[in-house]
Amino acid sequence: MANFPVHTLESAPDDSKPALKGLAEAFGMLPNIAGAMAGSPKLINGLVGVFQQVHGGSFTEAQIQTLLLTNAVTNGSTWPVAFHSFLALKEGLSEADVQAIRARRLPQDPKLAALSHLARTLIDKRGRLDDQDVASFTAAGFDQALVLEVILVVAASTMTNYAGSVANPPLEELFKAYAWQA
Repeated sequence: MANFPVHTLESAPDDSKPALKGLAEAFGMLPNIAGAMAGSPKLINGLVGVFQQVHGGSFTEAQIQTLLLTNAVTNGSTWPVAFHSFLALKEGLSEADVQAIRARRLPQDPKLAALSHLARTLIDKRGRLDDQDVASFTAAGFDQALVLEVILVVAASTMTNYAGSVANPPLEELFKAYAWQA
């Protein structure tokens, strides 16, 4: 496998540095996946722009982490699974719900289960939802328009999932307790 560098704020291309600074401020550290993605200023800047939309959207942070963790598991990307397991717990998901998602099962919480199921279905069906898929989501109390916002979250996480699988950045010590294998 190719060896992709994990850039620091100092070693990153100049056009990647503002995005990395923002991520370092947001997380209190620079995640290795961001350092790896910084090798492409277009990718890291695109990621930051899309994630600003995700985190400024309609879903709670716990719901966003449910989607991001589900996407990482569905895409089989190990670094993001560890990272989003950590963040999901931090945002208040139960240990049981996090473990369920990591094991490719649905969370017990009905709304989180609907989000997780829709995200997995979108990925598995490559966006080709049918009426029943949408009906199951809205039956959990979500507005139909939020299906489109789930697509945004799936798109955002696809960038980190694919970059994580291609670049394979090392897992930070902070996230090693949440290491996962596809």
